Amino acid sequence: MNWFQPGLVLVLFGALTLPLIPLQQLFVWLWPEMAKVLPLHYHRLVCRILGVKVEVVGKAPEQGPLLIAANHVSWLDIVVLSAVAPVSFVAKKEVARWPFFGSLARLQRTVFVDRDRRHATGGARKEMRERLKSGDILVLFAEGTSGDGRSVLPFKSSFFGAAEMPGVAVQPVTLAYRGHWNLPMNRRMLPSYAWYGDMGLIPHLLGAVSSGPIEVTLVYHKPLSPSGELNRKALARHAEEEVRRGLVLALHRGPKIR
Repeated sequence: MNWFQPGLVLVLFGALTLPLIPLQQLFVWLWPEMAKVLPLHYHRLVCRILGVKVEVVGKAPEQGPLLIAANHVSWLDIVVLSAVAPVSFVAKKEVARWPFFGSLARLQRTVFVDRDRRHATGGARKEMRERLKSGDILVLFAEGTSGDGRSVLPFKSSFFGAAEMPGVAVQPVTLAYRGHWNLPMNRRMLPSYAWYGDMGLIPHLLGAVSSGPIEVTLVYHKPLSPSGELNRKALARHAEEEVRRGLVLALHRGPKIR
């Protein structure tokens, strides 16, 4: 029997997830520190269920305050990043309304932002600053959308302003979907995992969980400190350059990134 039958994978996912939802909600209300830790261990188990092997290059953060600026390839990015560090995410407001997955996002203390209304950016940056002041690690998918996994779109600088305060660094992180069944990920298979354009979430999810194990490389680049001329636009530009360089090296030269 093929382990990666969608029905079996989803049953295992449900058996793990459903009992933990009320527990995580209690932690969010009563024990905030544990609310940061539980998703880390939960997503490590989800990676095992989905057959996702994560390779880490560089030093992953253990605590904040920190703003991670990453490229965005798939809904799997959430699972992969959360399996390595105790993070929360910055996501578009529409995610909060998604059935089930919106609830999971809220339980991981996601900051929801309205990318389409410029006057709402200030309020979102303020919420991000408060979370960073409290010591959180926030993940910003700085392209503003997901891509094809082979290239990096221009980083939008609007929310980098949340890191412009003492003691907060910005760490560029590259997500590279490198392997499938222990072979290099080819262009034909990559759309099974890269979720972009007008792909439907549920059909894509079912296709991904039935396609077999994959290898994902996370490259944690050297953190950048906002200071002097390194304002939000410069931060976005530097982070984009680092992430793009990391993707090229990870896809074409193997995991040993320097």
